Formats: sequence, structure tokens, C-alpha cells
Amino acid sequence: MYKFLLLPLLLLFQNVAIATGGDDVYAVSRIPEALLKNADAVLRLEELKFELQSLKEATFTNHYVITILNENGEDWAQLTEYYDKLRNVESVEGILYDATGKQLKKMRNKDLQDLSGVDDNSLMDDNRLKKHNFYYKVFPYTIEYEIVIHYKSTLFFPSWVPAGAEKISVEKSSITYILPQDYNLHYKTWNYKNEPVASTDKNKKILTWSVEAMPAIIKEPYAPDWHELTTYVAFAPSDFQVDDYKGNMNSWQDFGKFVYALKTGRDQLPDAMKQKIHQAADAITDPKKRIEVLYALMQSHTRYISIQLGIGGWQPFNASFVSNKGYGDCKALTNYMYSILKESGINSYYTLIRAGDGQGRINDDFPSQQFNHVILCVPLQKDTTWLECTSQTHPAGYLGSFTCDRYGLLVDETGGKLVRTPIYKLKENLQVRNVKAKLENDGTLKVLSASRYYAIQQDYLHGMLNALTKEKQKEYLQRQLDFSTYDINSFEYLENKSSMPSINEILDLTVRNYASITGKRLFIVPNIMSKTGQKLKADETRKYDIVLKTEYQDIDSAEIELPAGFDAESVPQDVVVDSKFGKYTESIKLKGNIIFYYRNMQQYSGRFPAASYKDWVAFTDAIYKADRNKIVLVKKEGDLKPF
Repeated sequence: MYKFLLLPLLLLFQNVAIATGGDDVYAVSRIPEALLKNADAVLRLEELKFELQSLKEATFTNHYVITILNENGEDWAQLTEYYDKLRNVESVEGILYDATGKQLKKMRNKDLQDLSGVDDNSLMDDNRLKKHNFYYKVFPYTIEYEIVIHYKSTLFFPSWVPAGAEKISVEKSSITYILPQDYNLHYKTWNYKNEPVASTDKNKKILTWSVEAMPAIIKEPYAPDWHELTTYVAFAPSDFQVDDYKGNMNSWQDFGKFVYALKTGRDQLPDAMKQKIHQAADAITDPKKRIEVLYALMQSHTRYISIQLGIGGWQPFNASFVSNKGYGDCKALTNYMYSILKESGINSYYTLIRAGDGQGRINDDFPSQQFNHVILCVPLQKDTTWLECTSQTHPAGYLGSFTCDRYGLLVDETGGKLVRTPIYKLKENLQVRNVKAKLENDGTLKVLSASRYYAIQQDYLHGMLNALTKEKQKEYLQRQLDFSTYDINSFEYLENKSSMPSINEILDLTVRNYASITGKRLFIVPNIMSKTGQKLKADETRKYDIVLKTEYQDIDSAEIELPAGFDAESVPQDVVVDSKFGKYTESIKLKGNIIFYYRNMQQYSGRFPAASYKDWVAFTDAIYKADRNKIVLVKKEGDLKPF
């Protein structure tokens, strides 16, 4: 992954200026009642200070005091601060107070853990972390920390988010930037109306943002991103330096020039690899097919391993290194694939992206380092092929939920420009399922299900199939299927690896007690495999817009053979639910001893006003009920025998 050092929101609460409290200044009784409402923790005081000493160095001081009200707020009591060769934790101090504000304990140096920050995917990584916890369990209690960090690069400026998550309130919080008089600081605010307080001290300018008395927020279901709900200020440098590389963020084009400089001259391949490229692709005239073949060649002899050492957190390794070693991180593998295509006469573009399911928001009007990953863009005459170079299993041209539908910074020799990655919409994100089932006299249901999942709907299955053994796949299925007692007799998957991938699934199941039998009546739900689990509560006080990020369509059909000797007592009417949020249709028919079931569920994406939340609840509630509609059957009079 691309090295991503923007401070996590949690860490913004993990910095201090110690011993500022009096005997009871941090007593819980001093917290205003309004700040206790809906809160698991209260940020009593936060003082952040970032001082730019030069283009290459800065000091960040974080002093905070936080009261933990109950066990749900315990995560805020954990101090975790990462560091590496370009970011050093110089000092940490900590104090624990009881509910009355009495000092109970001071942190000693030996209490501070110093641990490796390397994960299982890392071969070489200079990430480490400082960690501390008082492990106090008498609620409520208060902790105070002060952390001083020395930056040896200035690519990243810390953001300010006083309330880092829901159910935390804020008494006082501020951030101060101390800069040379002629330095141009970039910043963008959300839910902050005031201008920063400005002052000077000798040859420095001082800018301060502050808030007081922020009640805790409860994040509503389907709410917008957090930055829209609370006070948030993002900061970015104008001029900056990392190691010997200088750059500026006055525009996306300028930032792209810095990124391009980091990769310049790193596209040289060994002669042996050049020969393989020409042998594999020279005879192929179709550019798209050639890309697919070369992508498969790259996948066949490389694997993703993180290598993050110093400037290597931003600079890709040489293509020759990856070719010889057979591994690299996202930067190295993307640069390697770029080099392979270049050798074959195909232009492509190194592209920074903010990866993560549902995490792709980029402030497009705020040039800054907002990225954590790199992919490759290959423009063709009629379309564009995108390549995820860290995957050995993805088909060429498919990105999936990890990187689709978001901005990326495409980089070339002229600099950078923002482009959008593909979006997969309702017709692509498709699930089609056909079920053949037979009901036994004792209520047991024999099920043969054939399903096909497309695009984002197949992403999780793709990951499972390519990461888990057959036994582990079965364990996954057993957790996912919504039956009380059942056996998986057999299961099978077949992948179609194309730019619009799909996965076929065949399940053979035995579900015991699927139908309920009461006296001479039999009750059965024809929707066997696709019941929605979503049950929302009405909320008359809804504050925030509704955001539906992904649209999809599920089409289900089923034929259920019943035991002989039944008449229908009650068959549900057809259901049609048509809404701005989507459309749902259901049809249940009984012909002879066969139930024919059809369901079509379409959910749209979009943003909808808070006032329409009651309509969203009504839409989901109607679907929840329809999915559980039952047929009631009665044993024929001439066949009244035990089931």
C-alpha cells in the first residue's frame, strides 16, 4: 500500500501538555450536563501545535485530556502513536485521574511499549509504534497525555477533528500552526464558520482554530461521511520536502510533478524480462488483448509485499528489482507493470488512489496527499483499462469496490490531473439465482440453488475463493446461510475472469424444519435464499441526509415441489414497492403441487434529504415483510394422515 501518514482520527486525541490541572479541575462533576448526553467519553481539553521549522522539519505537540465515562468509551483510553525514519516520537507523558480529579498515577518511561508496526504483508518496514494504557476500570476516570513528534519531512500536515467519532463530546479543542511569515498554508474547513485567530511572534505567523462545548453526535444509519457531520479542518503544505525531493501542492498538477519525479528513471527492465514480454505479446495486434496477456504475465511471477523504508514509503522500487525478486508493494508493482507495457509500446499512467470499500472520498478542490494506494491507468482508443497490480487473481480491467467510483491522481511528465475510476451500477452489480426445491412430509426442504454474482456482488466471494481452502470456504458458507438447522451436501464455484467478472455458485442443501406444521396446516416461506435482514426503526428526529453508495439488483426465482394432498388456504398477493430508493416486486403462485416464486429487488444509489427517512424506513420495512410472506396449505380431507 502507498504509505499513508495522515494522522488517524483516533490519534488526534492522543497527545498532551501535562500537569495543567488543579486539584479537581478534571473532576467529572465539572462537565456540563449537555456534554454528558449521548457521550461515552468527553474530550476535556485538546491543544494541538504544529510548528514548521524548515521545508524538511516540523514539530507536532499534542496535549489532550479525556474523561472515559463508561466501558464503551475505553478505546479512547488507549494511546497508540506510530513512528518511522521520517517521523519520530520524541517524548510521551501521561497522568491518570479518578472521578474527583485526583491524580492517581503517572506514566513512567518503562510503562510505554515500543512495538513493531509491521503487518503480515510487510517484508521490510520501518513503522513502529508507541503504546500505553493505564488499564483503569473504575468509571468514570480521566487521562491526560502529551506527545511530541519530530517530522523529518513535510509532505503531511495534521488535520483537526475535535470529535473523532460518534458519542464523544468536546469541552475545548484547538490547533495552532506556527509558520514562517512568508509561508502559504493551505486549509479547508467543514462546519467551522470562523477565520483562524492570527498573530505574529518575531518572524513567525501563528494561526489558531478552536471550538468549545460540542455535544456528542450519534451517527444515524446511512448518514453522510463524518466530515459533513462535525467540525473538521484539513491542512496541506504549499512547498514541502521529503528526503532530497522538493515539491509543492499549489495545484494537482504541481503535486503530480513531485510524484512523477519520484518514479523517473525507475522503469528499466532486465534483458531476460524484455525477451519474455516480446515473446508473449508481439504477435498480438489487439491492444486490449495484449494488455491482458502482459498483465497475466506480471501476475504469474509477482506477489504483493509491503516494503516501506524512509522515502521508499512514497518512491517505487526499480522495475528491475521487482523483476528479479518477484515481489513489491503497490508502487513497485504498478511501476513494474508500467515498464512492461512501455516495453511493448503501450502508454500507461501511474495513478494515486484512496483505496478502501466506501472510503474513496477525495476533496477534489483541495490539492494534498489524500491517497494510500497506486493503480495503473491504460487509455485505449475507445475505452480505458484499469489494472490493480497488487492482485494475482483480479482480471484485467476490473477494479472492484476497493478502488472503483472515485478520483485518482493520474501522473505523467506534465504533472497530475484528477480522473474518475469506473463506476459499477445497477445493471452490473447483479445477482441472479434459481432454486429448485422439494419439501418432505416432515418439513425438511431439499434445495438445489444455482446463483451467479456479477461485479461488486462477486467481490467478497472472489476474495474467499482465492484465499481460503475448500474446508474454510464451507465454514464461511455455514456462517452466511440464513437457516437454523441445515447441511451443506455439496458446493461448487466457477469464476468467469473478465473485465466484468462473475462467479457461478451451485449449492446442494438439506434444511430441516424449514416448513412449520401445525395440525393439518403447513406454513412455508417461498423466499428460501434472499431474505433481507434489514429492519430499521422510525426516526422522527432524523438530522442527516440519507446516502446510499452502491446500487444493485437481485433476481430470484424458485420452484418448490410440495408433498401431495394439499390445498391452498392462503397465498400472498403480488407485491410491488416502487420508490425513489428502488423497486421491489414479488410474485407467488401455486400450480398443482408446485410453488412458483419470483423476486426482483433493485436498490438505487444517491443522496436523499433527511425528511425522506420515513419513506426509506417504509420502503425497507415493506421489503422485509414481503420477503417473509408465507403460503398456508391445508391437508385435503381425504388425506388426513400424520405428516
